[in-house]
Order: sequence, then structure tokens, then C-alpha cells
Amino acid sequence: MHPKNLSISDFTYVLPPERIAQHSLAQRDESRLLLYQNGKISEDIFRNLAYHLPENSTLIFNDTKVIHARIIFKNENGAKIEVFLLEPVEPQRELQLAVLQHRECAWRCFVGNAKKWREEKMTKKFFFGDEKGILEVTKAGRIEDDFLIHLRWQPENLSLSQVLDAAGFVPLPPYIKRIATKEDDAQYQTIYAAQSGSVAAPTAGLHFTENVFQSLKEKKIQSVFTTLHVSAGTFLPVKSTTMEGHQMHHEQIVVHRDTIEKLLHSLDRLVICVGTTSLRTMESLYWLGKNLSEGKKELEVEQWQPYESENSSFTVSDSLSVILDWMQKNKTEHLVAETKLLIAPGYQFKIADGLITNFHLPQSTLLLLVAAFIGEDWRKVYDCALKKDFRFLSYGDASLLFRNKSAE
Repeated sequence: MHPKNLSISDFTYVLPPERIAQHSLAQRDESRLLLYQNGKISEDIFRNLAYHLPENSTLIFNDTKVIHARIIFKNENGAKIEVFLLEPVEPQRELQLAVLQHRECAWRCFVGNAKKWREEKMTKKFFFGDEKGILEVTKAGRIEDDFLIHLRWQPENLSLSQVLDAAGFVPLPPYIKRIATKEDDAQYQTIYAAQSGSVAAPTAGLHFTENVFQSLKEKKIQSVFTTLHVSAGTFLPVKSTTMEGHQMHHEQIVVHRDTIEKLLHSLDRLVICVGTTSLRTMESLYWLGKNLSEGKKELEVEQWQPYESENSSFTVSDSLSVILDWMQKNKTEHLVAETKLLIAPGYQFKIADGLITNFHLPQSTLLLLVAAFIGEDWRKVYDCALKKDFRFLSYGDASLLFRNKSAE
């Protein structure tokens, strides 16, 4: 069956509100770990992750960093108006460069309570260390259901990232029903976060600590880092009856040459993706290489591409080699691309053998990905997690899932 015909109502379960974790654990690696392999389920504590991974396997991490994308302004009458940065428009569209911009820029934004914004501009004062600053925003047009917002700030020597750190808030997911605190600045960020640009954390990575990394190293498990900047679209529910009516959000990925070379030289290793974002990045790499091999110039993966592409003998090794050749010809050390890839039952995985992930919302594209990965056993996994009081969603517990190849 083509995933377009999948009914989203077939991918639901009852999630009691009290099972949604509202706070992180004080010690990240004390979260519980549900294990699934060959139809069998067991559990452990996350700090023991390395024990459950084969020696010489490769872990793929998403090193994106969450920015303080949520800014609260007050209009001249004191009403609160939220400006939520979604993606950069001018002068730089590449996220990792856009957050380094100085003085001014324009972003696509969601605006909460927009009807109350009647002024030409709104301003917000902030402190960055001992420096006083001011951020000014003006509406510059519409982009579909969102706004094009022009941002300008003083002092001009500050980067946008520094301004957001001082003036904005951590954009906690909508199902966390509380105001973000200073604790979230640290806890809603992986310890290896390096590339600013996400408006949501790659939450499977939140469980990792230096002790866990040391245990991986002792077992000769390779850690490889790549980047997918998580967009607000990750929280969008599927509102259509079938998947054909759902438009996947696009997300920006950045993959360095050394990452691709490491993958190419370790194809005999088991590849475990830390989070759905890492998995989508790895699988998107294959399709990007295939596109380049066919002479396509756009560095993007479309939503339905894997399901409508002709079957071929084009291998992962072929794809990675094509990407490296392209990088050589274009004299670049990193690949920047867009992906809209929807991974749903019927998808044939190219790179990922295992997945570390949290527990996801009913009727979500993330749950569809899990169902594609382990088949109908997703119900057994989620029933077990609910029965045994696992904590769900971003600040919740984790699972280690090994691919059920019979599900493809």
C-alpha cells in the first residue's frame, strides 16, 4: 500500500495527560529504557545503554542546538504578543549562518495574539551581560499562514543568537503546560549541542551524559555527528483522514564530509540512530545521492520520493560516493540540503538498523516512523510502556528499537 492511502486513525492510542512528562529528570541517564528486538521487550536504565549495543556499531547523533526562538513583546496597551521564529528568509537562509547575523535580518514567524499588534513596530529591552540592548520588530508581509518579520537590534556587535539568548525563551513543546525556566535552558538541550538553529530539541539525545559516552567508547562504539535543524512542524498533528492530505514540513540538514566518509568506511557496522531526526537525516542522505546521480540539481528530498522512485540496484555505497564526488567538484566541506521525507509503513530503510527514541504522540508522523521501523509491534511496545508507567514525549523515557525487517 502506498503511504498516501494510510488512515491516520490506525495509528492512535490513548495517552493519559498525566503520562506526559512536564519536567526532566535531575540526572539525565536515570531515565528508563525500553528495549525491543525480534519481537521481545525488556527494560533497563539508560545509563546501561552500551550494554545493549553490539561492539563496533555506529551511533548517529544530531548535534543541532535549540535557539531561544520564542520572544514575548507587549504592545502599547500592555497586551502580550508572541513572536516565534520559524526559519530565516533574509539575508541568509542557511540556519547556522543566519543566527550569526548582526544588526538586522528577516524571518518567517508565527505571531501569537497578532490581532493586538497594531503598532508599526514593537520593541523589547534586554541585558546581555552588562550591556543594555533593544530589539525592534516590524511586520513586513505574510508567508502563507505566518508573518515575515523584520528584526533589528542594538548593539549591532551582538549576533542574532546572542540577542535571542538574552531576549527570548526556550520554545518548550505545546504539551508541556508550564512556562520555560532557567532549568530548561540546560535540560532542553543535549550535552553535545553545537550547531544553533532548532526550535525543538532532538529529545532522544537528552538522555546522554559524559558517563554514557565513556561507556560507549569503552565498547568501541563509534559516535558520528550530523545536523538536522528541527522545525516547529515536528509538532504539527496530522489533520487529514489519510496521509495523502498531509504536507510534511521541510527541515534543513547539514552533513560534513568526514561524516559521510566515516559512514562509507563503516557500512559493515550496525548503524543506530539517536532520534528520529538523525534517522531522517541518514535516510535522506541516500535519496540525495540518488538525486545527484540522476543529474538533479536541487538538494532536497520530497515527501513521497521513496515510494515513487523506480527500484534500482543503486546502493548506499553508491549514494555516499556520489555525494563525496559532488562535494569535491563544488569545493565544499559540508552538504546543506532540505528534506520533507515522510517515513511511514511501506518505507524500505537504507541505512538505519536501530533507533533510540522517546515515546511519541498518537496520530503523529513520528509514530508512523516507529511503525515503519518495527511494524505492528509498535502497538505492543506502546501498550507495554503505558502499562509499566513509562514517561512520555520530550522529557519522558527512552526506547531502543532494533529494526524489524519483516515489517518492510
